[in-house]
Amino acid sequence: MDLRNVKALLFDKDGTLFDFAATWEPWAEAFLLRVCEGDRGLAARVGAGIGFDLATRRFAPDSIAIAGTPQQVVDALAPHFPDRLPADLLDIINAEASAAPQREAVPLRPFLQGLRDRGLRLGVATNDAEHPARAHLLAAGVVDMFDFIAGFDSGHGGKPSPGQLHAFAAHVNLPAASVAMIGDSVHDLEAARVAGMLRVAVLTGPATAEDLAPYADLVLPDIGHLAQRLA
Repeated sequence: MDLRNVKALLFDKDGTLFDFAATWEPWAEAFLLRVCEGDRGLAARVGAGIGFDLATRRFAPDSIAIAGTPQQVVDALAPHFPDRLPADLLDIINAEASAAPQREAVPLRPFLQGLRDRGLRLGVATNDAEHPARAHLLAAGVVDMFDFIAGFDSGHGGKPSPGQLHAFAAHVNLPAASVAMIGDSVHDLEAARVAGMLRVAVLTGPATAEDLAPYADLVLPDIGHLAQRLA
């Protein structure tokens, strides 16, 4: 697929800009132990409810935590904690997420600078909350590289709905057809399809090429391979 006519790139965050497993498997363990007050048996049972195996520290491929929003994770957790307000659970999720260590999929600063030097407009559309997303990008030293950053709570909804994608196109004043959405999940690619954007899948999340290829215009090992496609 030819990307030479693309004017803007919209990135998912987790599994795309940052390696999913290196970031979110430690987060899940820390969150579960915190919310279960150190009770590993309870944490293991609760983890199973969101598709996380505490013993192996692995997410199941269909885990709600992979492509869902923090609010959807709260909805899955709430039955386990009838004495806790859902808002309190969401606060804990966001606090742990903000502190989660991030491993860049590629060295982000030079990669993003190269894209900006080509005149491309850049954005982030994540199903994470906006505050932790900004914290992660700030910690990586790249928050200033983006023209647009939206989380599920930024007023545009979450993926696979296309609201964030429409908002980015409007923000940079470009037609959707000149924008590529880059992500690691079917949610990302489905949002791009509905929005009328090019669909680029990367393999730095839990999904395989076989999982993503039916929904993508292009499948790449990681975002670093975009540069040669844009040349």
